[in-house]
Amino acid sequence: MARLPHRPPGLRGRFFDGPAAVAAGLISRTQLQGKAWRRLVRGVYADASLPVTHELRCRAVAAHLLPDGGAIAGRSAATLLGPGLARPAEPVEVITPEAGRPRVRDVIAHAGHLDAAERCVIKGIPVTTPLRTCWDLTQWLDPIEAVVLLDRIVRAGFVNEATLSAHAAARRGAYGSVRFARTVGLVDGRAESPQESRLRVMMVLAGLPTPQVQWKIYDAAGFIARVDLAYPDLRVAIEYDGVWHASADQLNHDRDRLNRLQAAGWLVIHVTAARLYAPEPLLHEITGALATRRPR
Repeated sequence: MARLPHRPPGLRGRFFDGPAAVAAGLISRTQLQGKAWRRLVRGVYADASLPVTHELRCRAVAAHLLPDGGAIAGRSAATLLGPGLARPAEPVEVITPEAGRPRVRDVIAHAGHLDAAERCVIKGIPVTTPLRTCWDLTQWLDPIEAVVLLDRIVRAGFVNEATLSAHAAARRGAYGSVRFARTVGLVDGRAESPQESRLRVMMVLAGLPTPQVQWKIYDAAGFIARVDLAYPDLRVAIEYDGVWHASADQLNHDRDRLNRLQAAGWLVIHVTAARLYAPEPLLHEITGALATRRPR
């Protein structure tokens, strides 16, 4: 029978400073490298029985690497708020004073000043406030990925579009304010998925008119569908398709929905992940569809 890994009671079920635990005689360096423990970030280990999540890694960084005045920030802050998308293995993002900036492989550390009002505590972890998180995301990410997260933060109710616009006006002239204002102008909290946000922003940045989001369509018999993106005056709808037709009933529902949309005079353009990540033909198709629908 294989021997169970040794886990001292004081370290069981938690994360800890590895070198400090060795210095205190709680565990040997050899034991620290065994199967009982998992390295989270440099110098910080956890009981291997704990599920590794991005939140756990944020906790480890906050407890052992974050200097005074710093906070979990960016994509990591958005993930702790709830709407973020950081995966467990992604580096933890922080903002800190330059003097205390951690320089380790598992942490993306931005140097910057945080006012007390720009920090909050979530689940015992110092985190940038939702509004400051939005500001930082616009500075550190490309516009499309920043909008993906801002859409989700707005949809979750942490900030609203009016607050973002007011902040853009209040910070006018500050470094990064133009980038923030431009990105905020693309935000729409009605978006229901990251791919929908990406598609919408990609279209707008390509010069297409801003589409309506989650548009409801009716015919004489009543409600037909709510489509992801729409140009109602031209009756053109753009739908992002994830996993389609999980069952025969779903296939029948989807086909009936499409038939009713077409009978009501709507042209529906379907977008898959493959089309979204090679967007030139898609954008050309949408441009052509709008052109054919405009009055001559």
